[in-house]
Amino acid sequence: MSRRDLRIRVGTKEPTTLSYTDKELSIANGRATQVPLRQVIGVQRSGRSLEISYIGRKKTADPLSLTKLVGTAEDAEDDIVDAWVTTLLHLAYEGMGVKRGRRLKVVINPHGGTKKGVATFNKTVEPILRAAGCSLDVIHTTRPGHAYEISKTMSLDYDVMVIVSGDGLIHEVLNGFAHHEQPINAFRIPLAPVPTGTGNGLSLNILGMADGFDVCAAALNIVKGLPMKIDVLSFTQNGKRTISFMSQALGLAADLDIGTDHLRWMGESRFMFGFLRGLIQFKPCPIELSYKVAELDKEKMFDALQKRRIKDTAKDATDPQALHEPGTESTALPPLKYSATDEGWTVVTEPLLYVYAGKGPYVGRDLMTFPVSLPDDGLIDIAAQPVSSRSDVLSNLGGAPKGEHYWRPNLKYIKAHAYRVKPLAPKGAVAVDGEVFPLEEFQVEAHRGLATLLSPYGYYAAEPPPRPT
Repeated sequence: MSRRDLRIRVGTKEPTTLSYTDKELSIANGRATQVPLRQVIGVQRSGRSLEISYIGRKKTADPLSLTKLVGTAEDAEDDIVDAWVTTLLHLAYEGMGVKRGRRLKVVINPHGGTKKGVATFNKTVEPILRAAGCSLDVIHTTRPGHAYEISKTMSLDYDVMVIVSGDGLIHEVLNGFAHHEQPINAFRIPLAPVPTGTGNGLSLNILGMADGFDVCAAALNIVKGLPMKIDVLSFTQNGKRTISFMSQALGLAADLDIGTDHLRWMGESRFMFGFLRGLIQFKPCPIELSYKVAELDKEKMFDALQKRRIKDTAKDATDPQALHEPGTESTALPPLKYSATDEGWTVVTEPLLYVYAGKGPYVGRDLMTFPVSLPDDGLIDIAAQPVSSRSDVLSNLGGAPKGEHYWRPNLKYIKAHAYRVKPLAPKGAVAVDGEVFPLEEFQVEAHRGLATLLSPYGYYAAEPPPRPT
């Protein structure tokens, strides 16, 4: 038996052989189970007893779950067992550039989405975090704006900010960071969502379609995810600046979000209901859209996304430059760069059915709005649908979960440094990360790499739609 092998007896069963490489832990007890080291979260020893905690699937189609393997080391000296445990934990954490025992600030919305946030955290998420040796400071929100107040005044000595809710609470937290006495340092604390909301767009962008609603996958990301810098956007209206991390929606796109807020009991189906209702009405969006263009060529945007994904996949996760950004002496938010009086604004003259702008591919499971969005290119992705025909717009619907509408020639897709909206009618609303704002003149611009997420991949985990053949 090598020093990488250890035999334990689990109950009255035959001995189980444990062995590790720098990639995985192997558990052999008649059949072999390979557990990637990223999914090994804890090893506890008490005398001769050993408890190994990992995240896995009992069957291929099963969701992820926490497994604890408990046994007794029978034929190894104490120093050998200690060395085996120490090396395995080192490979599973420091070897991957991850700090053990992260300090977590956990904010739970008991009333968000399915209203199961507390139960989900207590039953499924917290046991994983405890098994990984994390320390937890848990707060339940009690009123609208509570998460804003928490993040505005919180101590900045946490490793991760965990948000158990939907995307609305993330909006509150980021705006609290923006008004913190040290906003730049606050934005450096990585956010990690646990999806218990309705849309859970950010979780989908981090974890992908397969795992975006899996709270065990989210918990594993809290324990083992690496910092990924992301852009956030300043939405400025009537002199007030609001931080947006996901989307701004107008016209039909706003109607399917804020126009169906009273139908949250329908779950994600409310968005489809809102879309079909808006399609029946088929009213143009009463705005003038102008933007500071960065790119209009869909082929070039797609190629840039592919190159970035290849680069991030090849990046060594333990490279310190990949994990830590250089600090800054500034404690204030970045200044706004663009003014309505500047030259170089492009004005869209044709009537539009809707405008959707933002960051991150998914805004919900049924809608990949920004398929070529990059986390930190310093640009805003804008999808603008000119008024054509109901059948033309309806044809985009089938491929919406995979972003296939991106390639349709009837959709304008723009990467912009900033954009402005001037209303042409007295009534209406704009949805900012799902929150309702009046339809009054506003401007949006991007701040490159200002905020931080935890990510398993270093890029948005959404598969872009392939070029049509």
